[in-house]
Amino acid sequence: MATPAAAKVTELETYTLKGSIKVIDRFFEVPLDYSKPEGERIRIFVRNLVPLDEVRGKNEGNLPYFLYLQGGPGFEVDLFASLDLAGIVHKKGYQTLWLDQRGTGLSSPINVDVFKGKGDQEIAQYLKQFRADNIVRDCEAIRNHLLGRKNEANDRKWTIMGQSFGGFCATTYLSFYADGLKEVFMTGGLPPLVDQPDAVYEVLTKKVKERNVVYYAKYSQDIQRVRRILDHLENNNVILPNGGRLTVSRWLQLGMSFGMHGGIDHVHQLVLRATTDLDSFGSLSYGLLNGVQTKQSFDTNLIYAILHEPIYCQNRAANWSAHRILKAHQEFQWDVVKTLQDTPIYFTGEMIFPDMFDDYHNLRPLKNAAELLAHDDSWDKLYDLEKLAQNTVKVNAATYYDDMYVDFGFAQDTAAKIANTEQFITNQSYHNGIRKRGEEIMRTLFELSKREQD
Repeated sequence: MATPAAAKVTELETYTLKGSIKVIDRFFEVPLDYSKPEGERIRIFVRNLVPLDEVRGKNEGNLPYFLYLQGGPGFEVDLFASLDLAGIVHKKGYQTLWLDQRGTGLSSPINVDVFKGKGDQEIAQYLKQFRADNIVRDCEAIRNHLLGRKNEANDRKWTIMGQSFGGFCATTYLSFYADGLKEVFMTGGLPPLVDQPDAVYEVLTKKVKERNVVYYAKYSQDIQRVRRILDHLENNNVILPNGGRLTVSRWLQLGMSFGMHGGIDHVHQLVLRATTDLDSFGSLSYGLLNGVQTKQSFDTNLIYAILHEPIYCQNRAANWSAHRILKAHQEFQWDVVKTLQDTPIYFTGEMIFPDMFDDYHNLRPLKNAAELLAHDDSWDKLYDLEKLAQNTVKVNAATYYDDMYVDFGFAQDTAAKIANTEQFITNQSYHNGIRKRGEEIMRTLFELSKREQD
């Protein structure tokens, strides 16, 4: 693919944080659709953190760049949540870049107001521009602006790191623009190299079942508590503070956090609070309802819902993959489980269902567009297996054996297909390990990067 032209900076602000961290906030202008470079433009926000103590009088522009690609899809980078990881990377001699991927955070964010006055087909076509292929093109346009004038070819390259979906983006980057990369780091981000997500949800469903077994073994009283909550939700129209509906399906979606450190415990606290409310008031309190609403991100991060399955698609349709796959597993079906006394109902995992576009207030206006995208089979290619097999860029990947979101088996298949890949495999971290054990994980990945053999 042709390298995108250098992006244009439209806004810049500089300030300093405690700890001698210089912050440079930049807004870039890029095409919405790179096949139409003269068409509609969008803004991309990138935050640059420069460790002034590492510069020590040198030209800060000579510090190599380390670009972080956020997980998701559809999530922005939080400055203060990033500082610990930034500190680890800065000690290795880098300055860091933190990208709000297109449609997130400060980068022409996708919200319901964007689509006012637009038809469903127009909305669907607009949203198709927010997958990994264009995220990577944005990165290349920004790299060309920041580094394109460097004299040495190696100085025009940068190092990238992808967490979760960010690793998917990094693999797309390796497929089409590897010449812009010095090195790649991934954490829980080796993607399934599939063209449609059915096989992904088949294996992830097994992992979600395992986490439900752990949950109910740890909190056995929650078997009856959860059944009681679902009975209440089934027989009452429960409205959340922002106007969304708390349904049986939506409550079970709390299981999405089961694959994170502390996720099972957080869900138990909501279950305990809900049943205490029912004991005390016969209904669910505002505090509980607000807690559920804030726990779930789909009202604020619309891309997370509407493009969650299309991030896997290459010339094939998703057709509500998770919804279809889960129908074959009665442990997740309340209509079945409620007839079986003392049987636990299983929470669902990181999965998207059609009824979410009824239950979540801000997803409702996108319901018809979501239906169009679910059945769309015209998705562009995301990976080039031949290029990946010939890859010369070092790839250093942390892979989690018990990952509930990015299947370990698929990760091994992918690692075998990307040449020059080394892995740190552990069963001591879950998917958000970089937040909980960042120092250890990054230290190991930087050791892997040396490619030293005993």
